[in-house]
Amino acid sequence: MTSASTSGRVQAGGLDVAAELHRFVEEEGLPGSGLESDSFWEGLAALVAELSPRHRELLAERDRIQAALDDWHSAHPGTPEPDAYRSLLRDLGYLLEEPAEVSVTTSGVDPEVAGIPGPQLVVPLLNARFATNAVNARWGSLYDALYGSDVVPTDGDLAPGSDYNKTRGDEVIRRGRELLDAHWPLDGASHADVTAYAVDGDGLAATVDGEARRLAEPQQLVGYRGDAASPEAVVLVHHGLHVEIQVDPDDQIGSTDSAGVKDLLLESAVSTIMDLEDSVAAVDAEDKVLGYRNWMRLMDGTLSEEVTKGGKTFTRAMNDDRVYTAPDGAGEVTLHGRSLLFIRQVGHLMTTDAVRDANGDPVPEGLLDAVMTGLGSLKDVQGRTERPNSRTGAAYVVKPKMHGPDEVQLAVDLFAGVERLLGMEPLTIKMGIMDEERRTSLNLKACIERARERVVFINTGFLDRTGDDIHTSMQAGPMVRKADMKKTDWIEAYEDLNVDIGLECGLLGRAQIGKGMWAAPDSLAAMYEAKIGHPQAGATCAWVPSPTAATIHALHYHQVDVKARQEELAASGRRRDREQLLVVPLGDPSQWSEEDRTAEIENNLQSLLGYVVRWVDAGVGCSKVPDLSGEPLMEDRATCRISGQHVANWLHHGVVTREQVEQTLQKMAAVVDEQNSGDPGYTPMAPSFDGPAYEAARALVLDGLAQPSGYTEPILHRQRAVKKEQSA
Repeated sequence: MTSASTSGRVQAGGLDVAAELHRFVEEEGLPGSGLESDSFWEGLAALVAELSPRHRELLAERDRIQAALDDWHSAHPGTPEPDAYRSLLRDLGYLLEEPAEVSVTTSGVDPEVAGIPGPQLVVPLLNARFATNAVNARWGSLYDALYGSDVVPTDGDLAPGSDYNKTRGDEVIRRGRELLDAHWPLDGASHADVTAYAVDGDGLAATVDGEARRLAEPQQLVGYRGDAASPEAVVLVHHGLHVEIQVDPDDQIGSTDSAGVKDLLLESAVSTIMDLEDSVAAVDAEDKVLGYRNWMRLMDGTLSEEVTKGGKTFTRAMNDDRVYTAPDGAGEVTLHGRSLLFIRQVGHLMTTDAVRDANGDPVPEGLLDAVMTGLGSLKDVQGRTERPNSRTGAAYVVKPKMHGPDEVQLAVDLFAGVERLLGMEPLTIKMGIMDEERRTSLNLKACIERARERVVFINTGFLDRTGDDIHTSMQAGPMVRKADMKKTDWIEAYEDLNVDIGLECGLLGRAQIGKGMWAAPDSLAAMYEAKIGHPQAGATCAWVPSPTAATIHALHYHQVDVKARQEELAASGRRRDREQLLVVPLGDPSQWSEEDRTAEIENNLQSLLGYVVRWVDAGVGCSKVPDLSGEPLMEDRATCRISGQHVANWLHHGVVTREQVEQTLQKMAAVVDEQNSGDPGYTPMAPSFDGPAYEAARALVLDGLAQPSGYTEPILHRQRAVKKEQSA
């Protein structure tokens, strides 16, 4: 039964529910779902009663282990003696014996997950414009990506300028033709010399010097659009990814091209993670409902957003599929027009008073996410949408911040409970395991075993993994400087083992193996040079910060045959030993000058403040924060976790003093204020240094040792709630 109260809350099924969440479920979630209101709320209450005690027990286990590690490291400072350290970790249940053999059996997986390597976007779900852009980033203009980024040099004759620079445009076109020659070569000719494209009974006919030249691999032709003799588009495939050669001799660009080509449209963001976790600031029922509503509209294909650009306002909606005529002209070929979507829910740590249980306690936030996004996925799972996400009836969830196999098991049991509650077929919900906590890395094979019927994704998350390394070994000694962390032994072992164990467990052809984010969204030339390392490492996907970056990164999956690389790695066995993950990244303060120490905490605290002030004051969970040199860097809670924990570690071990930290916080607050001075809605932190944002940043450092696993959420949520109350 449901009854209203006078406090903005509703009693439903024995639960105390925020009115806005209850209204969303009743008016938007349940209609058409086949579920009855009373049974839904009663079922949710039963799931809460069943799983909440396990949540509490597992969080208590984290605390028990951390306390024991702190005590041991305090008694044995410095680099641990390997045998004694291993013995400790085994006794604590931190380092477990590996299962002898694990075979993943996940079935009913879409090809974007099982067999098409490519870029993966991660997007804050609360921002409908970003979400719509991301779902449409399955296809991206190569010409726009090259012309608008620094992949093509931006100086001299190639400088973009305020008007179209034909010299720069010609360089973009030249690079496009090079791409076609490299991966869709013609027999005995170059695409640069083509004067017309057509499709006839023998396939693609590219006219060069009056003769028809054919593809060296004719099977690469997928289809065309328009008249076969003069098509407006020809679509080709390579390594499972498509390119659409767009032809329009009347277009501004096409009119200057010998073949009338106006653009090359690349299949880019094959998949996207819609994020309810690290890149959003969701602290109450109002915020959560916004995310749940956006997810539901993505799943039913109706999400749209009004956009103003160039003085014009228009509605941006989700793309339809792309339809072509088959090469023989006798039928149609349909290619998916949208990125395949995962939903990243929150981890096990936080609770939310959007729903309170029978005892009046806030329920686990991740449990609520699982139920509400599951409800939002029903239309797609049941095949009741015109723009489907999954064509196999699957729902894809990424579960972050799990510590070891028991926590993975809790997520598995939660998803099974959601399926029962919502009437889904068993194993509908597929699971991504984020390998971003040290206890998960060490026991990754056992974690995969627990989810072997559901797992469709594992990845490395260097940022959170570094934050966890710092906090786990906080008492051992001062950590290396942040920039040196990537040079430590455990990083390479971590990156290699994640791929090797995934392949060993049978993820090849069944699941994604992912790599982390490129954090400098305006430096795509550097990304183009570096990020090819991810497919070369055997990763089927890697994170990018924007649709443009996705199109640039897509080039790497044409340059590297990921499937062949994975087969090679699988045949060679493991490259690293689990023992290498146990190296504690301690530094030597005697090697750091006073200038080094000052530069380190200034760098950390400036990025921390730059991120936190946007999170707390504006509710922006992922920001482009300029560093001290002015370069914009993507910051989220994972980068914030590193910065706060790193300074907390140095402060605890006397590398810097509390007075230095306090003075630097104030100095960097003034710097951040200046960097944000052009924002009319910005509230400066200086000179009072007493607002919720400043207090949050200060607490992340000064109270950093006491934060569970070094996470930022408890402090950020608390201060964001204060800010919202002040602004109400």
